[in-house]
Amino acid sequence: MDSEALEALRIPLTGYCYRLLGTAADTDDAVQETLIRAFTRAATYDPSRARLSTWVHAIATNVCLDMLRSARRRMLIWEGPSARDFDPDAVLPDRWLDPMPDSRLIDTEDPAELAVQRESVRLAFIAALQHLPPRQRAVLVLRDVLAFTAAETADMLGVSTAAANSALQRARGTLATARTSASRPNLDPADADLLGRYIAAFENHDVAALTAVLRADAESGMPPFAWRISGRDDVVRIFASSDACAGDRMVPVRMNGSTGVGQYRPDAEGVPRPFALVSVHAREGRVAQLVTFLGSGARFAEFGLPERI
Repeated sequence: MDSEALEALRIPLTGYCYRLLGTAADTDDAVQETLIRAFTRAATYDPSRARLSTWVHAIATNVCLDMLRSARRRMLIWEGPSARDFDPDAVLPDRWLDPMPDSRLIDTEDPAELAVQRESVRLAFIAALQHLPPRQRAVLVLRDVLAFTAAETADMLGVSTAAANSALQRARGTLATARTSASRPNLDPADADLLGRYIAAFENHDVAALTAVLRADAESGMPPFAWRISGRDDVVRIFASSDACAGDRMVPVRMNGSTGVGQYRPDAEGVPRPFALVSVHAREGRVAQLVTFLGSGARFAEFGLPERI
């Protein structure tokens, strides 16, 4: 086994670890630790007993489960009471999910496989996975997303096949409830016009146009602040009453198997600079959820976004 064979697994491993961990930094740490362990233990790998991918994913599973041992569930958007007024002191560090660029998560051009990979890295799905205990989370991703067999999954977790199957059934039930109660579909390709109309409304500070693209039950949040506004009227009211976003620009970007935006804010010389990544979720042809990841401007290059526009 050489380093190139292991490096070829970086994107699949990144997708796997991200689904379990939910943040970019933790995912990077887990993937790097997995590859180091695999390289140093290469002499112990027996191709007659397991595929290389299976062997390496077993290492990644142990790394991620160790990292999740004392971790708390992460949120996509604040799940507490909605608040009409912003509280600048309500900060909850280390409690949030991160967006990720498609280029780091998706490694196929096959249409059927591409659809599966995109669906399984969408932020709504990652948020729903957070409702599962770590081992159930691993079982569900290994079986239902990555299509490992029951025997392979059981071996990775060091349990019986019956125990792995039982964990999978419990995970499926919990996930179905979490997705029904909390998830928002991401933008689909058919929603490209909707995203364009949202961007135009935002950049032009057009209150009427923004009202037209939002659902009545739309919500907006700004991690890491424990703050969420619910309902189109309140979202529009805050947008109309503040000039904080005056002059901001938005550029569409591929993230989490869908399309979000990079938000740019003018600097002292009026040059738009990276401000925040924003996930845009839609349902039935209108925007249902907006999540502005404050402090994510430093990650624009990772998403292929320019430093200035």
